[in-house]
Amino acid sequence: MKKSLKVAYFSMEIGIKSEMPTYAGGLGMLAGDMMRSCADMAVHAACITMCWQHGYMKQTIHPDGSQIYEDRQWNPADYMEKIQQTVTVTLEGREVTVGAWKYELKGLQGTVPVYFLDTNLEENSPADREITKYLYGGDGTMRLKQEVVLGIGGVRMLRALGYKEVGTFHMNEGHAAFLTLELLRERDFKDDAVRPNCAFTTHTPVKAGHDVFAYDLAWKVVGDMLPWHIKKLAGEDALSMTLLAIRLSRYTHGVSKIHGEVSRLMFPDEKIDSITNGIHHLTWASPEMQTVLDTYANGWRQDPTILSHLHCADLPDDAIWQAHQAAKQRLIEEVNKHTLLQFDVNHLTIASARRVVPYKRPELLYQNLERLKEVACGRLQIIHAGNAHPSDTFSQSVIQRMVQRSNSLKDCVKIVYLENYNPDLARLLVSGADIWLNTPTRLYEASGTSGMKACINGVMNLSTLDGWWIEGYGMDPESGWRIGSLARAADIDAHRAIDAEDLYTQLQYEVIPEYYYKNRDRWIRRMKRAIRLVGFFNTNRCVQEYLQKAWVL
Repeated sequence: MKKSLKVAYFSMEIGIKSEMPTYAGGLGMLAGDMMRSCADMAVHAACITMCWQHGYMKQTIHPDGSQIYEDRQWNPADYMEKIQQTVTVTLEGREVTVGAWKYELKGLQGTVPVYFLDTNLEENSPADREITKYLYGGDGTMRLKQEVVLGIGGVRMLRALGYKEVGTFHMNEGHAAFLTLELLRERDFKDDAVRPNCAFTTHTPVKAGHDVFAYDLAWKVVGDMLPWHIKKLAGEDALSMTLLAIRLSRYTHGVSKIHGEVSRLMFPDEKIDSITNGIHHLTWASPEMQTVLDTYANGWRQDPTILSHLHCADLPDDAIWQAHQAAKQRLIEEVNKHTLLQFDVNHLTIASARRVVPYKRPELLYQNLERLKEVACGRLQIIHAGNAHPSDTFSQSVIQRMVQRSNSLKDCVKIVYLENYNPDLARLLVSGADIWLNTPTRLYEASGTSGMKACINGVMNLSTLDGWWIEGYGMDPESGWRIGSLARAADIDAHRAIDAEDLYTQLQYEVIPEYYYKNRDRWIRRMKRAIRLVGFFNTNRCVQEYLQKAWVL
């Protein structure tokens, strides 16, 4: 049966359920939220991704802060329907069979099918069965194989499923760029016949984060699927997946205004726009906050832009505060299962949870321990969470130091590091914290969405002016607090020291006094203004912009 799609959304990872480890971080969570909004808005979309046997791993943190990581076992058959169709791709000159699983993502007005590509099939050799074993695992050869399966295998699977007419093939990051090679093959290798049907989202503001492969390796793995003019498309010296995606797309964009600027500097000869990320408001609002908004912001489920037009008087103080305190109590109860320090629902609670990578500066709060003691003593409790890759010694050492500080600073400030950060824990944190802390090095955070998830719950951001927060803080400086100025110090160490001192100053003279010593009405008014930001920073608005700019056919 011949079927059509408005958009086929290709993403190396997608976050749907905590029990399905098919994602590693923000890229996958954004893909999940985008597809949920497509289902809510009845956009005729499908998602193509990979059925990873192991995405993120099970993390165990020992009392001394050391960690062990174990593969997380799961069975796709418990959550999805096995697709009967299979296709083949050629890797290193041999045929590899690709199967798929189907998950139906149901929304307010429609359903979006998510197809998980799988090489863990009896027809394949043991080595080829491992192509879909580890997300972002292995060397460059394995990454190339994975990206061939996603891009070329994904297009072939769509065709096998009957999707003969697709308006836009959307590449969510460069991992999916090989889909253009299959489209070239279908269309007599004419670039102009492919470009009108492709769009591309780049998420990475540093060159090291973009996949680049030596041509010798690419020819060995991909073989004749590489067209004669691949160097014209993907770069003369090496095969850049980002350049390949840009040069065969009608439309390319970054994921915030500032990321668009950074991307244009990275690729000065290319045309790159920006569409700022959002969140799926219904997924991330706590049950109590949903009840409040159902009562006082009628229609917000279908149309989150309603939130932008709320006046502070529209949301009763008591209702907002009680909803937040209920979510906070739930978070504190979970935290107290993991620490002997016994966190208290009446103490100002800061949460900071994300992948542990250097540019996010996870230890900025601990730059000056004496200053932190002066600011926080008896008035702060801090919750950290985030996973480290098993081979990443930097990230593991950061977590170990966090745990050790929890012991050494316990008489002054309560600190806990929660293991196994996943969407379920994220929902507890973004709804139950009082402050969401984010400290990236400026121009290194493409967008960030965790702070948006906090906003829908009335949790204020205390964040570096980078990514989405430049826009959010610019819309309403009363919706949270900023760390540092927009200007950057020339020296990275000086920049870090300046931002750390500004963080302590904001806490000491703004955040802590407002929480404890000033009229609570002002704090609650800030909470309401944070909620209003999600009237813009939501994936319904993203989908609408995509439809106007990227998915126009």
